[in-house]
Amino acid sequence: MSEGLTWNVYNVGDMTQREIYGLVLCELGEKYPEIVGLSADLAKSTKIGTFGDRFPERFFNVGIAEQNLFGIAAGLAKSGLIPFVSTFSAFASMRAGEFVRTDICYQNLNCKIIATHGGTSFGPAGTTHHATEDLAIVRAFANLTVVVPADPFETAHAVRASMAIDGPVYIRIGRGFEPPVYESEDYDFAIGRAVEMHPGTDVTVIACGTPVSHALQAAGLLAEQDGLSVRVLNMHTVKPIDREAVLRAVQETRRILTVEDHNVIGGLGGAVAEVIAESGKGCAFRRAGLCDEYSMIGYPEDILNRYRLDTDGIVENVREMLGVEFEEDEDWEDEV
Repeated sequence: MSEGLTWNVYNVGDMTQREIYGLVLCELGEKYPEIVGLSADLAKSTKIGTFGDRFPERFFNVGIAEQNLFGIAAGLAKSGLIPFVSTFSAFASMRAGEFVRTDICYQNLNCKIIATHGGTSFGPAGTTHHATEDLAIVRAFANLTVVVPADPFETAHAVRASMAIDGPVYIRIGRGFEPPVYESEDYDFAIGRAVEMHPGTDVTVIACGTPVSHALQAAGLLAEQDGLSVRVLNMHTVKPIDREAVLRAVQETRRILTVEDHNVIGGLGGAVAEVIAESGKGCAFRRAGLCDEYSMIGYPEDILNRYRLDTDGIVENVREMLGVEFEEDEDWEDEV
């Protein structure tokens, strides 16, 4: 169990990932006086304002100026402080992308970026405020660790674990009431190591963020209705990705489906595809996400349904994969 605050299922069910983040940051602020918080006039929306209320002398609102936000954070990090910077995912990765790359990542500074409203979670706000390219963008920044927690419990783990990394970290969380995937914080979490949420031998679904919950539900339905054994991997760390978990799934199930609230290009699906391609192993592979298009506007649950990222969509994707043929090699050993 992690040290500090803990929450029961009822409380977590009533709290967003953002609210959990705000509380955990206050907990860390008590322990680490070098932590400072920064916002670009979104303290209330991102919930870093909770830290600002608790430590007003260690909180800085730079106004609606995201580029300055990361430039100032870089300066604070260079002085020995540990900045936690909060803004929307779309702003952190695109509006301020050059500053994150050059000021933070290029110098490998100890700065933690908590990017909220990830994916299509800000549904009615519109396509401009959806972040369906951010993982592809920030995954390409050298030195940057990229984490996409599945639920509020995992958000708490990720924020705490970021303190053990002497360098930049990008944690992408949602906006709304993300459903709990875990019953408590009492599970083995480590950045860079996937969590097997459901065992399986027929197909592996690799997901991150909110789709993890839907993948688990889909695995249950597919077992009940089709007799399928579906492995579910929560790939909460997109970079560095857990290569061993991916290759083990390829070896043992031969069918891989990735699911992410993101464009299929460059995100989790791209990262998994790279691992498989470099291994030389053959398998049936499919990426579920936005297929090289901009997201529709609507409620998050409707958007996930439109792009087949919810439970029903994952069930459909898995069933379709069963008809995909691939060349099998029994031993997969390279000839000498």
